[in-house]
Parts: sequence; C-alpha cells; structure tokens
Amino acid sequence: MKIIVIGGGVIGTTHAREALKAGHQVLHLERDAVARSASVRNFGLVWVSGRRSGPELEAGLRARVLWEEIQREIPAMDFRPNGSMTLAVNDAELAVMQECMEKDDAHQRQWQLLDKKEVQRINPALKGNYLAGLWCPLDASVEPSKILLDIRDHLAKNINYTWRNNVDIVEVSGNQSSVTAVSRSGESFEADYLIHCPGADHSSLFGTYLQAAPIRRVRLQMMSTAVFDQELTTSLADGDSMRYYPGYDVPNLSQLPPQHPIAEKNHMQLLLVQRKDGTLTIGDTHEYNEPFEFKLHEEPYQYLHNLASELIGKKIPPIVHRWDGIYSQQTEGEICDRQQIASNIISITGPGGRGNTLAPAIAEETLKGL
Repeated sequence: MKIIVIGGGVIGTTHAREALKAGHQVLHLERDAVARSASVRNFGLVWVSGRRSGPELEAGLRARVLWEEIQREIPAMDFRPNGSMTLAVNDAELAVMQECMEKDDAHQRQWQLLDKKEVQRINPALKGNYLAGLWCPLDASVEPSKILLDIRDHLAKNINYTWRNNVDIVEVSGNQSSVTAVSRSGESFEADYLIHCPGADHSSLFGTYLQAAPIRRVRLQMMSTAVFDQELTTSLADGDSMRYYPGYDVPNLSQLPPQHPIAEKNHMQLLLVQRKDGTLTIGDTHEYNEPFEFKLHEEPYQYLHNLASELIGKKIPPIVHRWDGIYSQQTEGEICDRQQIASNIISITGPGGRGNTLAPAIAEETLKGL
C-alpha cells in the first residue's frame, strides 16, 4: 500500500517509520523546509515517570521500548537513558513522593525515593537546597534539534521512502480506493491511504473536524543557557512538576503549599535537561487562552533561572536563547486525538506535552488500525 504522511514533526516522522516497518510505500510531506514547531521547540524528553496511570502509562512504557529500538537502528540519534530526578524542597512535597511510592504501578515506573546523599551519588552536581529526590531511571532524552533529521536520514535508505519538504498541502480528496493530495503550487500526489499529522495547526486541513474535536492549543516559553561547566547526569524537575503531571495525583497533592506567585500566574513547572553540547534547556510556562500573546515575558525566565541555580547549588550560566512554542493538547484524557476523516484518511494530533515521549507508541497504534 502507498501511504502519504503529511507532517514532518515527531508524530509524522514516527508514523512514516512505522508504515515502512509494515512494508508500505511512504511519501512523507512537510510544508516547511524542516519541521519548525513543537517537535523542535521542546526538551527532547522521554518522560515516563509522570504519565497517568492506565493506558497513558502503558503507552509511555511501550514508547520507551520503541525509542530504544529506534536507537539501535540509528546509533547517531543520541538517545540517552539518563533518567530523571524530581526534587522535593519541603516536607509536603516529600509526603507526595512517599505516597507515590505506594501506588500500584510505582514498580512499573521504577521509582526510587532517595535522600540527598543518594541523589548526589547519582547526580553529583545537585548540591543545592532540597530534601530528597524521586529517581526514575526509565526517563530519557534525545536531541530535539537533530532527532528528526537522524530518523529521516535512516528512512531514506529504504527505497520505499520519499521525503519532500516545502510542500504545502491545501486540499485532500478521495474515494474508497484512493486519496489525492494537492499542494499550494498545484502539484498532485496520489496514494491508497493518507495520515495527517498537523501538530497545532487545527484549521489548514480538515478544519471542520479538528475545530470540533476535544483539543486545544497551548503556548509555552522555554530557554537555553550557555555551556554549564559540570555534567548533569540526569534530567531535573522540581516539586511543581508533580502538580502538572497526572502520575503524581495522590491525596497528599492537595496538601502542597501555594505555588510561588510567578509560577502560579504562568502555570509553571521546572524541567531541565543538559544538551549534548553542555548547554541547559529549561522551561516551562503554559498559556491556555487564545489569542496568545506574541511577546515573551522575562519574569518567568528569571524565576526558572534562579530556581535551577538554587537546586543545583551554584549560579547556572546566563540565558542565551529564549523562545516559545505551541502544541496541540487533547482535553478529555485520551492519549491523542484520532479523527477518521474517511475510510482511507486519518488525522492524528493532540498528545500535548507528551508528543516526544509517546510518538512511537501512537504511531504503532495507528498502523495497527490499518
């Protein structure tokens, strides 16, 4: 079967890979020169630890296996099973972690609750102000600036894969036996099946379906620093991340003290990962109500920079880059939004901030449906 995949982000790229694995011929289309949206504007985290109990955690665990599979196929991809450390700075956050250790699926997440000395054994650079850490060795990271290129370069070795960029599809039509996609320039592409992976674009194609779907767009702000002169052997999260990720939804969560006003105002948590070049990627904020502001607000950046410095125990390097991004988020608890537009056309979006983590499992599930 010949399949068109529209979208060069991580969801589209993993769908292209999965379709090739299944023996299909794949035409992979991207409207820009390279993907420029949420797939390259994130942490590059494969974040199993905070997944919601049930199908979401199962998808996270499956995706973690698939990321290792992709790494074996593409050693240059720089998949790092570095784990994550979530730090508690007060007794209330520690109580949440202790209760999390009693969850039925704590063993699946491979959580370990560590005192400060044990945290520093795993990540010696963490010498700041905190009481304990929740260690998840399953969490991992990739390099978001190059992962898509690495995967596509590997797929291009397969004669059944064709990559076309700068192709903006503006019309899709079809019948029971074929589907046709037409670009803005008038070029036409035909296939047996079409997989549409639009990211946060809910209007350009199939807008009637997507605008009625239980999805919303979320804007975030992130930053990166100059090179840090120490190695952070794990990714890092603060206690506010337990408010955000549903994996930590335990009764003691309601006993957490109020968030810092800046964090509360901007719906913030601290996530931090050190890139392969030594720089630190740090975030993030969440803005839910459109129209989104176009300005970047400095106050959250300085708050996160100071917080990261306090947890690490020394002032981290200055901020070098600031950016924002918009992702698509399913709002009714599903892993993503799948719209079966026609018998041979499907649209997949809405994984929210879980896209990089869950993409391989989402793609695998889609291809099973074929």
